[in-house]
Amino acid sequence: MNVAWLPLTALAASLLAAVIIFVLPEASRWMRTRINLLAAVIKISLVALMVTLVARGEEAVFSFQVVGNIDFVLRADALGVMFAGLSSLLWLCTTIYAIGYLEGTANRKRFFGFFSLCVASTLGIALAGNLFTFLIFYEMLTLSTYPLVVHSGTDKALNAGRIYLRYTLTAGVVLLLGTVLLYSLTGDHSFASERGLGGYLVDHRSLLTFIFALLVGGFAVKAAMVPLHGWLPRAMVAPAPVSALLHAVAVVKAGAFGILRIIYDLYGIELSVELGVTTVLAVAASVTIIYGSIRAIAQQELKPRLAFSTISQVSYIVLGVSLVGPFGTIGALAHLLHQGIMKVTLFFCAGIYAEELGIHRIDEMDGAGKRMPLTSLAFTVGAFGMIGLPPVAGFITKWYLGIGAIQADMYWVVAVLVSSSALNALYFLPIVHRLWFRVGPAHGNGSWPKDQRLGRLETHGWLLWPAVFTAVLSIAAGALAGLPFSPLDWATRVAEGEYL
Repeated sequence: MNVAWLPLTALAASLLAAVIIFVLPEASRWMRTRINLLAAVIKISLVALMVTLVARGEEAVFSFQVVGNIDFVLRADALGVMFAGLSSLLWLCTTIYAIGYLEGTANRKRFFGFFSLCVASTLGIALAGNLFTFLIFYEMLTLSTYPLVVHSGTDKALNAGRIYLRYTLTAGVVLLLGTVLLYSLTGDHSFASERGLGGYLVDHRSLLTFIFALLVGGFAVKAAMVPLHGWLPRAMVAPAPVSALLHAVAVVKAGAFGILRIIYDLYGIELSVELGVTTVLAVAASVTIIYGSIRAIAQQELKPRLAFSTISQVSYIVLGVSLVGPFGTIGALAHLLHQGIMKVTLFFCAGIYAEELGIHRIDEMDGAGKRMPLTSLAFTVGAFGMIGLPPVAGFITKWYLGIGAIQADMYWVVAVLVSSSALNALYFLPIVHRLWFRVGPAHGNGSWPKDQRLGRLETHGWLLWPAVFTAVLSIAAGALAGLPFSPLDWATRVAEGEYL
């Protein structure tokens, strides 16, 4: 069976949805909703086919020559379909959420059109078979997320958008320079190259190290690693669905995924260790983890606190890669999925609090658990997962990273993990306490900034059920981690391909 069409068709589902949405009139609400949901379901189905294919030990590859020896390549391999699975599932959840969140607002056509382009870019990043193809979709992601960040059109949003572009476009230039230098040296930039870069070590050690620094530095901007993280907290001015997309599915995850590709599929583990770059990465990731957590504690608004939490949490992926061992790799790869599921839950809940009760600050959350029990339960699950409490998925990540650190004789990393969990508890548990154990404002006295009470249990189903679903998924990913095709199982499959 010819399966080369699978990656291209999955990509086309999002691209075609974007084109149709841009063409439809603004008033075509139900048609736009159907197209969004249909495209998301088609994409999930195609990614599921690719997962089945890869599980059988096969790969689906689509390629064509662009110019000279430079090819455009889409490849469904184990690492790629893992990221593609995350983006396709959370795209569906975020689409459902966004439909309810943006009901009655202006410029929905523009929002959902660029939303689909953003998801297409993320899928292209997941399935890119070489650095050239990766770079195309990486820059496409920058351009398609900018209109989402500035969607509200306020001065604050426009300023955040300008800062976002400064960071990400500069990172793109750095990536392009690294890509050109690598191609000039090797004539190849494939993620599946059998030649590898080890043969260039003796004569070009310094150049290889410099290229590595350029590539990883470019990806570190979107991964929001310190000191390249400044754009992310400012981007929280965007609507809640965009925040969920930036933090859980697209931008920051694309940066972390790029670092994974560089170390595993371009340079390789052995060469990375020989160049001495993994220790530097481990230190940089650890600094980011602790810094992000400390800054999160100081935030008095909910979304900025979640933003600094993301800065900290995404660097667990980079830290796991830097441990150079199967357990560290499994922890890193599992966290790629676990963090996405848990973080999207938290941002869904933050959006519900803002829409239903007008809550933006943490000191406004007293008693909201009684008013919004399902939303608050979902938020609590996400918070416990970020701390690393069982049985939520975050516990699996920290357990494997801890074992990986001990196996690598990097005991200081264990101290970083313990400190990070303690800091996570310091900025999440007070919120949970306010939700469930503080007395909220008396009903009807207007003490909450906004309490719509339209006769529903707590909010519209379009908003509520995606948050509940991802919260359940966060528990299932931890409690059922030993089952086939769980995030942990798939991360183990990828790690075995690297080390066995």
